[in-house]
Amino acid sequence: MTDDVENRLKLRGLSVLSSNYYTLRKASFDFQRGDGAWQHQERESYDIGDAAAVLPFDKTAGKVLLIKQFRWPVFEWGYKRLLIEVIAGKLDGDTPLACIHREAMEEAGVSLSNPRLLSDCFVSPGAVKERVALFLADYDSSAPRAKGGGHESEGEDIAVLETGLDEALAMIPKVEIVDMKTIALLQAAKLET
Repeated sequence: MTDDVENRLKLRGLSVLSSNYYTLRKASFDFQRGDGAWQHQERESYDIGDAAAVLPFDKTAGKVLLIKQFRWPVFEWGYKRLLIEVIAGKLDGDTPLACIHREAMEEAGVSLSNPRLLSDCFVSPGAVKERVALFLADYDSSAPRAKGGGHESEGEDIAVLETGLDEALAMIPKVEIVDMKTIALLQAAKLET
C-alpha cells in the first residue's frame, strides 16, 4: 500500500449538518485499511476555511508582537483568560501573504517586512478542515503603529502585547501562552537568533 489514499476511499455520502458560521459536514465512506480490509466509517469535519498567521519579530530589539483576545472555544474548555496569540486571520480569497499584511494592520496596527513562510500546515486534522500558512516577518518596534484592535463588527476586541522573545517563550511553561501556532512561531523565531 502507498501513502496515496485516493484509491483507498469510497465516499458513500456527504451531508451538511450546520452552516451557521462555518460548515459542519458528516461523511460516510469506506476506507481500505493497511491490511487490505475495507472498513465503513463516519466522520464529521468542521470547515472553517484556510488561514495565515504571522509573528512580527524585531531581531535587533529582541521583541515580538502578539495579540490578546477572547476565544469562546478555549473559554468553554475552561481556560478563563484572554488568549495570547500571533496575528492571524482567514484568507477570505486573499493569498496567505496578502492576508498577513492585512491582519497585521487590522489587529496590531503594524507594517511588516521580509515575511518568511515557515510552513503551510494542518492545525487539528482529526476534526477541522483548515490549513494555516505560518510566517515570521520583521517589524520595527521603535516605529509608530496604527490603532489596530480588529473589527468590532466581527466581534473582535484585540489588545496588542509587545514583549521580549525570551519573555514570551517563558510564558509557555507557565500556561500563559497555550495556542499551538503561537508556540511554533515563537520557537521558530528563537531559532533565528
